[in-house]
Amino acid sequence: MPAPSSDTTLDDLRAGRLAGATRLRLSGGLGAFPDEIFSLADTLEVLDLSGNALSALPPDLHRLRRLRVLFCSGNPFTVLPAALGRCGSLEMIGFKSCRLREVPAEALPPRLRWLILTDNAIEALPAALGGCARLQKLMLAGNRLAALPDSLAQCRALELMRLAANRFETLPPWLGEMPALAWLACAGNPLNAGADAAIADVPWAELALGEALGEGASGVIHAARWPGHADALAVKLFRGEMTSDGWPASEMAAHLAAGAHPAIVPALGRVQGHPQGVQGLAMPRLGPEWRNLAGPPDFATCTRDVYAAGLHLPAAAARAIARDVASAVAHLHARGLVHGDLYAHNILWRPAGEDGAQALLGDFGAAALLPEGPARRMLQRMEAAGLRPPAGRAAGAFGAAGARPAAPGRTAGALPGRRRRAAPRLRSDGTRTRRVSGPRRWHLRDLAGRRLRLKLRPSGPAPRRFRPHPRRRSPWTPRTSSRSRAARPSSPAARAASAA
Repeated sequence: MPAPSSDTTLDDLRAGRLAGATRLRLSGGLGAFPDEIFSLADTLEVLDLSGNALSALPPDLHRLRRLRVLFCSGNPFTVLPAALGRCGSLEMIGFKSCRLREVPAEALPPRLRWLILTDNAIEALPAALGGCARLQKLMLAGNRLAALPDSLAQCRALELMRLAANRFETLPPWLGEMPALAWLACAGNPLNAGADAAIADVPWAELALGEALGEGASGVIHAARWPGHADALAVKLFRGEMTSDGWPASEMAAHLAAGAHPAIVPALGRVQGHPQGVQGLAMPRLGPEWRNLAGPPDFATCTRDVYAAGLHLPAAAARAIARDVASAVAHLHARGLVHGDLYAHNILWRPAGEDGAQALLGDFGAAALLPEGPARRMLQRMEAAGLRPPAGRAAGAFGAAGARPAAPGRTAGALPGRRRRAAPRLRSDGTRTRRVSGPRRWHLRDLAGRRLRLKLRPSGPAPRRFRPHPRRRSPWTPRTSSRSRAARPSSPAARAASAA
């Protein structure tokens, strides 16, 4: 059934048939902000005005007091509207592929968490951006930025940043000191120019394209056949010249430069000769037993993956996945690359053996060929932090603890858990004791040290509980000296006489 046109939806809005709606999408050439939207001021939370001809927003936009998410992508804005800064509930702003040149300080709302300014013409950002304490995701790929405001270092909650396809000749050193920053894309800048690898070609005319296998933010993956090649292919066709991670050419160059590794989805070559000029990448098609470890983040989780309800991983499988991903990351670093997007939704896995697993790392959209100098070591350390348990800074894709798993997030490595310990107890003699309690448990952590909602079963036998030997002294029985034992009467008669 076709989706209703924007005119029909606008007519419904004017007729009052959308009263109480929390989500609204209007597209199809609107030249002005419809005043009828304010009839939903008490309920509207998500507003999508993408694909219109808007160049301004009303100054009283804050009347939409419950508005949390606003998309205005594909509109001819040149200045980010100042009216956004007066929206007290607004958390997510999307102005992708507009004509933005200026970002005023007054356009930044106080509760901003997610800012999308991809594919514009922005040359500078305001210092006021550093005052957005709740900012977690900043998408700036495809602009004209050569520097970031130093105040951005104050955004301690910032976890994901896209700086690809800009004009950076170097990265600010304070990026490596941000405690939560775990996903950074910087390909297609002068700092790593000239490092692109050679790209093999796969002729489009020789491919037989099949059904769509899946899609992401940057493109659609189709099944394909290449005559003369026995194996089936998967072909990724990119959307447009610029993706949210950067240029498709940068992704293809990094993927092909990764080379062969048993834990990396291989790339065969770049698709050439598409009739519409669409860029594409050919890869071997994987079997149906491979599955994504998680789904991508949504509006609510922002930077954290969404795991399937009821997903259970044995401890041996979690360790095997972590081992494969860690091996893949080490291989990339040795070849002068960073993946930049170590997320569970970019990891494919399948069961292998008894409670085991095998993993493949894919989707090189945020990958970059490493520059020389301090930035190289900083980017490697940032990515390697996802493979270690949190120590000092809260970072670790898989962590170790004995509590119950919690918030979903990134999965890039696993480390064994520890025995849970009870709180110290005070003995009668004034000393304290700590007792180990409960079985050995494993769980995963994201890059910010948050626990994942995965229930992991130990692969080995359950630990034995301590039971004192019937003929042995309990460790809690007070010791008695040999002198006191010798002085103690041995028979009932002797004890009675001693008592008398």
